Amino acid sequence: ARFGQDVARFLEGLKARGLTITTDDGSVGIKGMITAAIDAEKIRQQGYSAVYACGPAPMLAYIKKISEEAGVQCWISMEARMACGVGVCLGCVIPTAQGNLRCCKDGPVFDSKLLSFPKPEGSRIAAKLAQTVNSGNAGQSGGQAENISAGQGGNKPNGQAENSCSPESPDLSVTVKGVKFKNPMIGSSGTFGFGTEYAPIFDVNRLGGISSKGLTLEPRQGNSGIRVWETPSGLMNSIGLQNPGIPHFIQHELPEMMKLDAVAIANLSGSSLESYVEGAKLLEKTDVPVIELNISCPNVSAGGAAFGMSCSSASTVVTAVRAVTKKPLWVKLTPQSPELNQVALACIEAGADAISLCNSFQGVAIDIESGRPVFDKIKAGFGGPAVRPIAVRLIYELYEAIQSLPVEKQVPIVAIGGVAQWQDVVEFVMAGASLVQVGTNTFANPFTMIECIDGLEAYMKRKGICCLDQIRGIAHNN
Repeated sequence: ARFGQDVARFLEGLKARGLTITTDDGSVGIKGMITAAIDAEKIRQQGYSAVYACGPAPMLAYIKKISEEAGVQCWISMEARMACGVGVCLGCVIPTAQGNLRCCKDGPVFDSKLLSFPKPEGSRIAAKLAQTVNSGNAGQSGGQAENISAGQGGNKPNGQAENSCSPESPDLSVTVKGVKFKNPMIGSSGTFGFGTEYAPIFDVNRLGGISSKGLTLEPRQGNSGIRVWETPSGLMNSIGLQNPGIPHFIQHELPEMMKLDAVAIANLSGSSLESYVEGAKLLEKTDVPVIELNISCPNVSAGGAAFGMSCSSASTVVTAVRAVTKKPLWVKLTPQSPELNQVALACIEAGADAISLCNSFQGVAIDIESGRPVFDKIKAGFGGPAVRPIAVRLIYELYEAIQSLPVEKQVPIVAIGGVAQWQDVVEFVMAGASLVQVGTNTFANPFTMIECIDGLEAYMKRKGICCLDQIRGIAHNN
């Protein structure tokens, strides 16, 4: 209403022979959209010689239609995403009767006869929500309510929430292999310590989970030289798995993690098959709910990503660790593998209960003042917002690969890679993720995960989404 009144005041000085205003709520002028104010017959009656229009595509399609029906010349101002604005990038081309034309140079105003507007695609979210309502009604009438999610997870597909919920009070919880996370946000290993370090900054109990610093059987001092190097929209790191060792963790850090109201996850790494197995044996005797098997660290000379590069080596280590622990076992993979999806499927076959993807990408930085590589180990891990589109692609492709498995073998995906805001979380969930870890951006904004939780909840309320199952994997044509 206020917007309509502001528009009316703005138009008061406009000298027009005839002026019609429409508002959604009818507070000013006609109630409704432009279709309530004009049609082909009115254009004829008013004797217009030309029509000019700009605005959203559905409206422009309507104006084109009625103008051409009335036999009146119509000029339409088009909009398109562009990179250069000078006609070089060809990012803003639009299809016309004369072929693809550049909006920035050949337009932006076009004769309506050159344009065609495709029929708008319906919202997949709205369709899924409608399906949910219909399924629920079927269940209430005596039928079995349809399961709206593709199968993944423990006893429930896709790690879906067990509790009923409503759009007014959406359920953000996710259950994976019997372990319930109050929301999908997890502090990623190597970036969140053991959780208690960030307790003075914000309430870490609000998080769904915390993945510990990467743990090895023996204490490690990590890599020498420069360890972090800032890049545009990201951060390079070469920490080298510095950690107190699993025995120290069990005695000192784990008890404090277990006091937090967030699921504790022990991130297990190693330099040899034997060290992985011995570490898993020690963790099996503890109360830690989940083990995240790290076969993807890019910053160590032995073990780490070497185990996650091929199906055979990944399967070997997962099989060995699975044999000594009954705890839920997540496997954290490297994006560097040339056969990533096949490695993931091999891990699932070997006993993985979930796949965490992806660990840092590898990069190289050079100090141009000295002409030497910045890092002692030359290569370093790279993460941050810059990698997110690649990570989304990897999650999208892995989800489809997992969907090809029999339902009983499908497992959830824990997405990692460049999350900086709640919209990124939604994107990962729509690509197929059940849980989402945040790493590098916590250094830039310690409140990232809290903001993601609040933003995700607000988004679900706004869209009428009861639980994350209703949008998980929705980006896929299945």
